Amino acid sequence: MTPQDPSTVTDASAPPKPSGSRAVLVTGGAKRVGRAICRAFASAGYDVVLTYRTSSDEAVRAQRELVKFNVNCSIHRVDLGDPIQAIEFAEQMAVELPHLDALVHNASAYSPSPLSDLDAEDALGAFRVNALAPLLLSQRLAGRLTESPAPGGGSIVMMLDIHALGLPRRNFSAYAMSKAALAQAMRTLSRELAPRVRVNGVAPGVVKWPEAGPDSDREMQERYLKSVPLDRAGTPEEAAEAVLWLATRATYCTGQIINVDGGRSLL
Repeated sequence: MTPQDPSTVTDASAPPKPSGSRAVLVTGGAKRVGRAICRAFASAGYDVVLTYRTSSDEAVRAQRELVKFNVNCSIHRVDLGDPIQAIEFAEQMAVELPHLDALVHNASAYSPSPLSDLDAEDALGAFRVNALAPLLLSQRLAGRLTESPAPGGGSIVMMLDIHALGLPRRNFSAYAMSKAALAQAMRTLSRELAPRVRVNGVAPGVVKWPEAGPDSDREMQERYLKSVPLDRAGTPEEAAEAVLWLATRATYCTGQIINVDGGRSLL
């Protein structure tokens, strides 16, 4: 596997970027919520390692944006649906990273799976990306996270979904099951990795509408928002702030889930 594309932004007029005192690895960090998470950590002075699968142009643009915060950023192409690639990438990072303080499992495989059309391979694919890859990366990188001198120790944050935590939607069984498995992994790892590593989750409702598929339909969006007490969709930045808080400020929290859903899970 060659997980890293050329990832150095060169600018002869710019001074070298000093390494930050902290570092975060964000899967699926090239766009949408993942990019907002990377931006939040960079603005807090964290060096950023981000992965992507197909969004190479967005990854390069994200890197160029993040280094403006005077931190280092590297981008890596990894197919997290391939367990071998996930393991090889994690083992590479465990050796190469000078330090690692936070790991954010943001990459996600999201698509409808009506029961009548359910495909076994697609369902397994959702599980590999949404649950198995985070478990494998956490296993391989736990040792580096335990070395973090950050207050509260190292941190893992898993991006969950309120609709996989007791508020199911129709036609998304494979996705919901995989995210529910991730939530249970979060709880289990919070016990196994304590006290040196805290493990928590952020469960968004809608913080960024999909560009395609049934959730991109304007009428569907309006119907959904009628069940949101705050009467609007959230933003990627609001989800990212919850992730940053759990990773850097919530030093006595582990095994917890913050819902960022405008109150949708109350109804």
